[in-house]
Amino acid sequence: MTQDPTMYLTLAVSGLAGLGMITTAGLSGWRGWLALKRQELDAHHGPEAAPAMPTAASRIEIADLKERIRKLEAIAAGVDL
Repeated sequence: MTQDPTMYLTLAVSGLAGLGMITTAGLSGWRGWLALKRQELDAHHGPEAAPAMPTAASRIEIADLKERIRKLEAIAAGVDL
């Protein structure tokens, strides 16, 4: 085998270029995967997933439940209603 510096330089540059291409492809794939996961999170926890204002029916139901709780607490305390 000859000690040709041009051959070693060519191999080193080719290896470095190949490593750069592999790194660039991996980084591009990583960014794509992160974008996909970000879209999935936005789909599950986006602005449309925010709770809406309670309706009148739900307010009435909550008030009814609170009244039942008060009555049960009064019964448990031994107070006649």
